Amino acid sequence: MSSRLPLEGVRVADFTWVGAGPFLTKPLADHGADVIKIESRTRTDPIRSMAPFRDGRPGPNRSGYFANRNSSKRSVCLDLKSPRGKELALDLMARSDVVASNFTPGTMDRLGLGYQDAVAVKPDIVYLEMPMQGNTGPHRDFRGYGLTIAAAGGLLGLTGHPERPPVGTGTNYPDHVPNPLHAAVAVLAALRRRRRTGQGQYIELAQLESTTNVIGPALLAAAAGRRVDRSANEDGAAAPHGVYPCAGEDRWCAVGVFTDQQWQALVEVLGAPEWAAKPGHTTPGGRWAARRELDALVADATSTWEASELADALSAAGVPAAVVSDAAQILADPQLNARDHWKTLEHPEMGSSVYDNIPYRLSETPGHLRGPAPVLGADTRDVCLDLLGLTPDEYEHLAAQGVVG
Repeated sequence: MSSRLPLEGVRVADFTWVGAGPFLTKPLADHGADVIKIESRTRTDPIRSMAPFRDGRPGPNRSGYFANRNSSKRSVCLDLKSPRGKELALDLMARSDVVASNFTPGTMDRLGLGYQDAVAVKPDIVYLEMPMQGNTGPHRDFRGYGLTIAAAGGLLGLTGHPERPPVGTGTNYPDHVPNPLHAAVAVLAALRRRRRTGQGQYIELAQLESTTNVIGPALLAAAAGRRVDRSANEDGAAAPHGVYPCAGEDRWCAVGVFTDQQWQALVEVLGAPEWAAKPGHTTPGGRWAARRELDALVADATSTWEASELADALSAAGVPAAVVSDAAQILADPQLNARDHWKTLEHPEMGSSVYDNIPYRLSETPGHLRGPAPVLGADTRDVCLDLLGLTPDEYEHLAAQGVVG
């Protein structure tokens, strides 16, 4: 196993903010890249102001949401609307390998920091933008975030019961999985190509298009002429298939029965209730006359079970099952803790704080959380003096003007 991180020597000028963009640059930082987050003191990253806050006290350096997306990074504050601030940003680009932005189309160009500006100072730059719906087309100027992207991309329309309005995914799913990780893979591919050819690349990742990849099977079905609608927890190849109530307040167990053998095991675990022996109630899948009737019967049988005991009993019998855990239970989960998933890092303002560890492991060059999320502007002076070559007097003069800080 090498002690060298796989992205050591790579520098990223990170102009991203909110959800998807910072989650793109986080895995790069955790695997060794020097990710320098360019921020503003007058218009801070919105997720610095989003709950949950450490100890319930709001503040730009106290957001758990921001912290978990920005480990291992550095933060500098520049006034990009000032000529000198723009010059410093271009100077940083010239010393970087990657530029990343998820602003509205045209924003970076208006600031004088667009792709052509970057290429002028760094010809082999890898430059990535994450516009909501792309840089061209009738909707190019539409603004949005995870929730609206999930709606426009068809994801929300598939969640919930068919006779009720869509319920969504409970989180801004596009911000957490497809968009940032598709972008990260694109950046890595571009860096690999640059290493082979010496050529940089412009990458446009339209977040709407990235999100539609999540519903590929539904798109294929619709293209074949089938009506696709919300189906709650139903699965065409399994029954029962859902989340069933257990003893106690708001306690549930997820169960999926895909084979005849799993059905027989479920029946035995539940104590062979009389209804399970009725004609038509002997096989899983599409042959159930009324899935909701089945769900009601199973729910009645599970309601007296303690959730973890039911999940353990079903799993031991070969039936896919798991407890529905809340956040506190996830933190105490023995499997996650055995795999060292949770990391406690010392934050300058929040103190000891829990972070998600990297969920994938590289056998030869594993990454790690190299530090907590940065305090706003914590590294401005170091970057300006050590990387951009300002003298202490120049820095203090620009700081007094509000150009840096």
